Formats: sequence, C-alpha cells, structure tokens
Amino acid sequence: MSALPEVTTTTFQTEVLDVAEPVLVDFWADWCGPCRMLAPVVERLAGSYAGKVRFKKINTDTEPDIAGRYGISGIPCLILFQGGKEIDRFVGFDSGARIESMLKKHLPAA
Repeated sequence: MSALPEVTTTTFQTEVLDVAEPVLVDFWADWCGPCRMLAPVVERLAGSYAGKVRFKKINTDTEPDIAGRYGISGIPCLILFQGGKEIDRFVGFDSGARIESMLKKHLPAA
C-alpha cells in the first residue's frame, strides 16, 4: 500500500485544486497490479520532489466521481494539476524516468 495521502471527493478541492504548487495525483485501485508496482516509484519521486510538488492518491473504486470527471479510463493514471487545472497526465507503469521528465517540464529550472 502506498504511503501517499489519500484524497476523497470531500477533500479534492482543498487538497488538489486550491493548492498553488503542482500536485501529482495517482489514480489507482487495489486490484490493479501495475498500480501496486507504480506506488513505490511515485513514493520515491515524492521524496525527491518534496517541497516542489505535492503527491496525492485517489482510489478510483471508492471515488468514481473524481475519476469520471477527469475521464480516467485506464489506471494507473497520474495527473499533474497546477492552479486547479490539469496540466499533464501519464497513463501506465513507468520506472520513473518518464514521470520525472513530465515533472521537470512543468517546474522552474533550479
């Protein structure tokens, strides 16, 4: 199980949409093998990007309204939000390189 904070329909607005810094949301489900494989990758990236990007997760089985709102048709699906809007998305499993590339594309150069 992932150590990332879980977001629900009740907390989505304040935890994701109302946040100034980028928020990467991991859409997943318990039964999804690739989701379980991706969890440690996302947790590692959360440690690397602490203070720059917030990391959250949403269970698509328990929060189908949010998944439907963003057209999640395949999981795992990572959506990067900034200023309340989706700015990028990644679907499927990755060892981290392509996800990190997506994050770097949207962050100011260090």
